[in-house]
Amino acid sequence: MSKKDGKRFDLSAVFGRYKYVIMVAALGLVLLLWPWQGQGEEETVQPAVLPASGTGDIAELEEKMEKILAKISGVGRVDVLLTLESGGELVLATDSTLRYSGSPQNPDNYDRSSETVTVSGGNGTDVVVTQERSGKFRGALIVCDGGDNDKVRLKIVEAVCALTGLGADRVAVVRWGSGSSDTNAMLTGEEELS
Repeated sequence: MSKKDGKRFDLSAVFGRYKYVIMVAALGLVLLLWPWQGQGEEETVQPAVLPASGTGDIAELEEKMEKILAKISGVGRVDVLLTLESGGELVLATDSTLRYSGSPQNPDNYDRSSETVTVSGGNGTDVVVTQERSGKFRGALIVCDGGDNDKVRLKIVEAVCALTGLGADRVAVVRWGSGSSDTNAMLTGEEELS
């Protein structure tokens, strides 16, 4: 305890009286210092990307998925179709130069140029690839015998989401058609939609 202007100052009394205000202020300070995403940035769900391993061939991935999905109880015959939002992309090495006249702090005129880096080899000249960006999935269609069973459909959606990173709203599971009679009915318009 200390004396201030002739009055006694009791810290425990102040804390007891304003303890909730102090706790809220401390919590606010902690939240202000918490590492958030940059201001103004929106949190976005990144689309799934095609694996960079191997050739990145989508047909090969579809075949692998068909084999693994066929092993799920109740699926039966299965066919997988994956669609891409964008294809793969190669980032090439560039050599950039900047020329200016005048002082570096206040140039009168400047010119920026860049050239793609190439290397000479046995087969001629090749570009230098610095990064290979994979394609991004847009959605998946799964056609299978068990597509009309809700439990089977749920298992398939969970598996496809885990394999591709797609959200469940981007995966459609439908029942395999019973044969050519359904196709003929659709072509002739004999079957009505209800």
